[in-house]
Amino acid sequence: MAKEYETVIGLEVHVELATKTKIFCGCSTAFGAGPNTQTCPVCTGMPGSLPVLNKQVLEYAIAVGLATNCDITRYAKFDRKNYFYPDNPQNYQISQLYLPICRNGSVEIETKDGGVKSVGIHEIHMEEDAGKLIHDEWEDCSLVDYNRSGVPLIEIVSEPDMRSAEEVIAYLEKLRLIIQYLGASDCKLQEGSMRADVNLSVREVGAREFGTRTEMKNLNSFKAISRAIAGETERQTDLIESGEKVIQETRRWDDTRGESYAMRSKEDAQDYRYFPDPDLVPIVVSDEMLADIRSRQPEFRSEKMKRYKEEYDIPDYDIEIITGSKRMADLFEETMAICRQPKKVSNWLMGETLRLMKEKEVEVEDLRFSPENLAKLIALTDSRAINSSVAKEVFEVMFDTNVDPEQYVEEKGLKTVNDEGALKKTVEEVIAANPQSVEDYHNGKEKAVGFLVGQTMKAMKGKADPAMVNRLLKELL
Repeated sequence: MAKEYETVIGLEVHVELATKTKIFCGCSTAFGAGPNTQTCPVCTGMPGSLPVLNKQVLEYAIAVGLATNCDITRYAKFDRKNYFYPDNPQNYQISQLYLPICRNGSVEIETKDGGVKSVGIHEIHMEEDAGKLIHDEWEDCSLVDYNRSGVPLIEIVSEPDMRSAEEVIAYLEKLRLIIQYLGASDCKLQEGSMRADVNLSVREVGAREFGTRTEMKNLNSFKAISRAIAGETERQTDLIESGEKVIQETRRWDDTRGESYAMRSKEDAQDYRYFPDPDLVPIVVSDEMLADIRSRQPEFRSEKMKRYKEEYDIPDYDIEIITGSKRMADLFEETMAICRQPKKVSNWLMGETLRLMKEKEVEVEDLRFSPENLAKLIALTDSRAINSSVAKEVFEVMFDTNVDPEQYVEEKGLKTVNDEGALKKTVEEVIAANPQSVEDYHNGKEKAVGFLVGQTMKAMKGKADPAMVNRLLKELL
């Protein structure tokens, strides 16, 4: 009888925090600047420079800890993790080993069978990011950009509680939503502001001991993470089946080839020669500070979903999609506060917004139109100043440029023609030009009216009120 195996997975999730400046200096953290333009003696590791902790980093770390049910360490310290690599300017990284800021937390995820599972969080610690190496194959050299050096990170270390790629993705999505709702990070995997290293081992079903684990790096999308887990599970299972040993090591996942390769044998904590950082004072978290951060915690998704169901007459599906992103929920609520029409706001977000996001490949965090302009567009359609087809045309321009819809409609002459006399004249011309459709209508074919409405709208360049056109046509016919 063939042996059955199970996968045991734990994650190390690095999250870049949304501070305007770095963790230990005043340099900007803005994404996309020219190489080495956001650096100073501190983040480039110059001798004699002294780090000073950015208080906002500590507050974000505690806020994430509270939201993930962690114990907050009231007396914490920073440590030096010593290793040599060209993107690490000091030859050590300031991190936390002995007294991390958060410990013993958990988050609940939904499993594929509809159940709920608790995934333990071993710890959350603060640290600085390294620089970025760029390998120039054309010039046969490596260049280093220190802009990212000193960007604040939190590392969220889970317990090995996950057993499948589905559980891993559910855990990551839950973490991402919590952190985005807190405003602690945008968690954009494609820009590297959320990165996951996968620790994975395979063991026989029913075995109590864990197998030998490997750590996989270079995973910058949920799809890559799923493929990497499948690939590494298969590799380790094949090794065990053939009587070979799995080696504890760090591997890099190549998503293009669909395979991983060894980078280095796995280091233990002692290999990094950790010791307390002598330049940074210990962190003492007071009762007042903890109470203040706790009082500023936002309404999270589960609470928001419940409130939307009670307060707004919108479908459960709409609620699920809208609350699935902090940006979308903010757009909904801010527009709602202006126009007080939840169903209409929801319809624009669920319909045209999602369609254009897919068509133009725009992420929800990058939506440009403002709640004020969406509310104005809804008011224009409500007052019948424009009809629905013109509203969609205006919204597409608004989606791209956040144009003021009132100004745009005025400038482009898109207002609906409500002059019954002018409209009646056009309808009469359309009836005269389409005798066959008139005959069809008189012979009981109701659909003929639809054709005549279309011809009238075309003649009016889309600027007529369809309800008025319908009424006039039926009266004249």
